[in-house]
Amino acid sequence: MFDLLKTDGSARRGRLRLPHGTVETPVFQPCGTYGSVKGMTPFDLHATGTQMLLGNTFHLMLRPGDRQIRDLGGLHEFMGWTGPILTDSGGFQVFSLGDLRKLNEEGVVFRSPVNGDKVELTPESSITVQANLGSDVVMVLDECTAHPATHKQADASMQLSLRWARRCRAAFNAGREESVNPDAKLFGIVQGGMYDDLRRVSLQGLQDIGFDGYAIGGLSVGESKEDMQRVMETLLPHMPEQRPRYLMGVGTPQDLVRGVALGVDMFDCVMPTRNGRNGYLFSHSGVVKIRNAQHKNSELPIDERCGCYTCQNFTRAYLHHLDRCGEMLGGMLMTQHNLYYYHNLMAQLREAIETGTFRTLARSLFNDWNNNDEFV
Repeated sequence: MFDLLKTDGSARRGRLRLPHGTVETPVFQPCGTYGSVKGMTPFDLHATGTQMLLGNTFHLMLRPGDRQIRDLGGLHEFMGWTGPILTDSGGFQVFSLGDLRKLNEEGVVFRSPVNGDKVELTPESSITVQANLGSDVVMVLDECTAHPATHKQADASMQLSLRWARRCRAAFNAGREESVNPDAKLFGIVQGGMYDDLRRVSLQGLQDIGFDGYAIGGLSVGESKEDMQRVMETLLPHMPEQRPRYLMGVGTPQDLVRGVALGVDMFDCVMPTRNGRNGYLFSHSGVVKIRNAQHKNSELPIDERCGCYTCQNFTRAYLHHLDRCGEMLGGMLMTQHNLYYYHNLMAQLREAIETGTFRTLARSLFNDWNNNDEFV
């Protein structure tokens, strides 16, 4: 399933073999929350270099419903995407509901934000939903530990996630033959808050159960960059070398480079798409805020080094105009640029690991970003 091809320090170059295709790692996955990446057709996604998408179990089970998607051939057929899809378990979205949900040993009960219906999500039902969607990578249901949390609170949350992970493993094994995608892989999620000892207990517990890959959850939930870095530095050296490592919900271009440097293989985040729709555009020299008046008459592209369709064909002045007018084309073109930027960054990192120049590239990237901290 996963081939570790080359290392450069702790950075890893790998290949992930999944039912709907092979993914070159390290890889960034755009978020297709409702079965689409906002403003992007599957053709456009391929053009930006997208290899793999993330789908949202929580939202798709509520609307249009996982059984309907199953009846229509699964999520790949439903959304016209032929490449691999990873689906999250719904745990983070339930966590985001705060006081609107009730959590117990069995699972989580909440009111649907769509129509107010009472909904129960358990480890078993989360696996069933993902089986109906037919995703290539299925995630276990976990409790995303709140931040801040005491050691006692984080321990209780982590232990609950471990018990749920064991139930997810059993449900996945039992339902494999009935799944839309019987060759799907199952990933466990390491929890434990900001506590290194709890993270190690969580990882060992997940390894005792046995999973195809291991994710780091519970980060990017309000902690400092220093805490995020420390958790990864402490945990990643102990994660199984021959299994893919997935850092959930992260992050900025700088976060991706730091994560790869420490041994992460997979990332996802809404940042490139959400920021693109709101006129915040990534470039080699920092963030271009297209709404700023200085771009009104600019004939420059977003990034003169960029080979994306947007930069090859349109000026900052045009994008500024589209954004000011609320034209949907503006959000589409800017999203396309940001995704291309992220995927091109990952391609550069993969090549640098192959050639043993990862540290040199990382230093160059950070020099570019740090020398232009007065973002334009």
